Amino acid sequence: MPANTELFQIKTTKKQEFVFLDSQLKETLANSGVQEGIMIVYCPHTTGAITINENADPDVRRDLSLGMNETFPNKEAYVHMEGNSDGHMKSSVVGASETLIISNGQLILGTWQSVYFCEFDGPRTRKVYVKIMEG
Repeated sequence: MPANTELFQIKTTKKQEFVFLDSQLKETLANSGVQEGIMIVYCPHTTGAITINENADPDVRRDLSLGMNETFPNKEAYVHMEGNSDGHMKSSVVGASETLIISNGQLILGTWQSVYFCEFDGPRTRKVYVKIMEG
């Protein structure tokens, strides 16, 4: 069972943002030649995350950001010296990875779904790993 691992970098420009990964993932899949299998998208950062959500209305990303900030505000009472405890909480709740199904050489996503890198402590240069397993 062959496996391919790719790494790409994302440069974020804001403290908190949701970055589309679809084009990078589709290119990585096409370059792999895999027709059937799974793709794992992984973020090795403690204040970043990977999620799947709506891609049609940009207000969804805005609302996700607003909801995250209201749920996990950055409080003065936090003692973590870097001052980004809210980013760690958001990352823990969203999660470090997503697993996607590959069928007929395509990623299986819903009509309105896209894969996002979630930045919770930017701007930064971030890594995203993609592992494709054939099977």
